[in-house]
Amino acid sequence: MKAFSPKCLVSLIALAIGLSTQAEPPRDPVDQPNVVLIMADDVSWEAIGCYGAEDYETPRIDDMAAKGLRFKNCFSTPICTPSRVKLMTGQYNFRNYTHFGYLNPNDKTFGHLMQEAGYRTAIVGKWQLNGLYNLMPGHDDNMRPVKAGFHEYFLWQLTTGKSGKIGGERFWNPPIETNGKFITKEENAGAYGPDQMSDYLCEFMERNRDAPFFAYYPMVLVHDPFVPTPDTIDDAPKETANEWDRPRNKEHFVSMVNYMDKIIGKIVDKTEELGIAENTIILFTADNGTGTPIVSRWNGMDIKGGKGGPTNMGTHVPFVAYWKGQTPVGQAPDDLIDFTDFYATMADAAGMELDPSDPIDGRSFYPRLKGEAGNPRDWVFTHYQPYWNKIPSQFARTERFKLYRDGRFYEVPKDLREANDLLIGEAGERAEVVREKLQAFLESTPPPPMVKENRHTERRPIYPDWRNLVDPND
Repeated sequence: MKAFSPKCLVSLIALAIGLSTQAEPPRDPVDQPNVVLIMADDVSWEAIGCYGAEDYETPRIDDMAAKGLRFKNCFSTPICTPSRVKLMTGQYNFRNYTHFGYLNPNDKTFGHLMQEAGYRTAIVGKWQLNGLYNLMPGHDDNMRPVKAGFHEYFLWQLTTGKSGKIGGERFWNPPIETNGKFITKEENAGAYGPDQMSDYLCEFMERNRDAPFFAYYPMVLVHDPFVPTPDTIDDAPKETANEWDRPRNKEHFVSMVNYMDKIIGKIVDKTEELGIAENTIILFTADNGTGTPIVSRWNGMDIKGGKGGPTNMGTHVPFVAYWKGQTPVGQAPDDLIDFTDFYATMADAAGMELDPSDPIDGRSFYPRLKGEAGNPRDWVFTHYQPYWNKIPSQFARTERFKLYRDGRFYEVPKDLREANDLLIGEAGERAEVVREKLQAFLESTPPPPMVKENRHTERRPIYPDWRNLVDPND
């Protein structure tokens, strides 16, 4: 394939944006619906009202759940990059994850898939996938999002991190890169990054209202530092608003969750304003558990954030789906949803048949969005080697029972903190049948990561050609 210079790519982006405004005839709501995939950063079920949160106000997410689907059993990985790579490529991490903050540029993403289906694609929010932490080849390439399958981008932390002369935080006065242009923090003085990002997303939807589009919005909210939002900053100076006032962690975290919800409502309202709500699937989830400094009141219990760890607090995430006129109203399915499943679901929504260039680790939940039973999973699986100062793990689970590769076994809904390891013979007849099935499955997976590693680790084993675990007979 002919290589294009960055300058040429920027010109092509501008031309494509212009062409995308050309009107097309209205289409049937189920004929290649638009998809908006929103993924919050570091916030989980205990902070979302419709899941039982008591400390937060999330009326817009709650309204989506009331009008659509609130999935009870969606699972990510414990930290951001493994989750993002898993979500975008539809592959278990044992196949392709090697470095924190890095997406292999050779991997096919759901952006590529949707482009193949004729969709306009955009990514807005947090990137952090160029390999900045390890100075990977191409870490300074500002065209990486385009090469990853997105016609347009508006991103924080693409070619620069948080520190350094041109680096900066994601909230107030953020450095932003968009379609080949770098907007400095000085140029963004006084601006609030989440507002800019959601504005861009809404503009993208407006420009492409007459053609199918896919917008992936990995939000910067509500990751630390926990700082004021536009609703709580009052007269405080915005120049120093990113400074982390740790004694006020919970206060600021609450306001950030509430503002995240407000932005989601803004996106939902935009689809109504544009008259495309019936043509647009809106999906909301999160990349991992809540940050560990945060303790939240949930269903009468205190829940400490579990980011970075493999417990339910680190890997169980909210997932709400709303498609006006299509999703069943107010249902809460027990279906198990794995982050590998989003790629296969995008393919279904776009009317694409998966081929050998596509992943084999996901199972589509698209039928469920239309009120059909579909083919739900029997288990979800996590292979977790973070390479980021965290302890690795490998486990498989159902909605009730969870088995680690080292033999620990828990009935999670009754034991959220995983304090009661159920020894063989203690769990009851039904649980023992589940244990045996999960054990047989784990024995068919690649070797578990056994040692805590970090960014300097040299040997990073992956198993890209490991057999199909989801549908072994395919």
